[in-house]
Amino acid sequence: GSIVVNGTDITKQKDFIRHRRIGRVFQDPSKGTCPSMTILENLSIADNKGKTYGLGRGTNHSRIEHYKEMLAELNLGLEDKLHTKVGALSGGQRQTMQLTGKIVAEKKVTTIMVTHNLRYAVEYGDRLIMMHQGKAIIDKAGADKKAMQVDDILGTFNEISIECGN
Repeated sequence: GSIVVNGTDITKQKDFIRHRRIGRVFQDPSKGTCPSMTILENLSIADNKGKTYGLGRGTNHSRIEHYKEMLAELNLGLEDKLHTKVGALSGGQRQTMQLTGKIVAEKKVTTIMVTHNLRYAVEYGDRLIMMHQGKAIIDKAGADKKAMQVDDILGTFNEISIECGN
């Protein structure tokens, strides 16, 4: 198979080229940030993804108000902690799923969530694909996906779990 993004086959592209178009958000946010850098510095790096860097400063101070507005939507008080190192934040401040759907819809980005949490799988997204040994064993979209309940996939999930010895 191949992976096509906006008409471009990226299957055999080198990672550093492919990553210009694809971002990842980790379940453990400390894996997707630099804990020794401030929130502002981490946001600046994310904001500059795919852009060329010179030898100038990496933090664009003209974007601070924009960052504060974005962070205020999380209701975690992070807008007042731009100069705090990410590693010093509490676990609760480092984790939030509340706005994922809103951000995905606003930015019109394709998002893949990999999870073993069946409730999340059913609750979020426009399409649900259950994979086993590299094959899609459930693939529901549209009205079929919206109508799904956890019980609809629990049996299949448990069969796979038992088969794998879990």
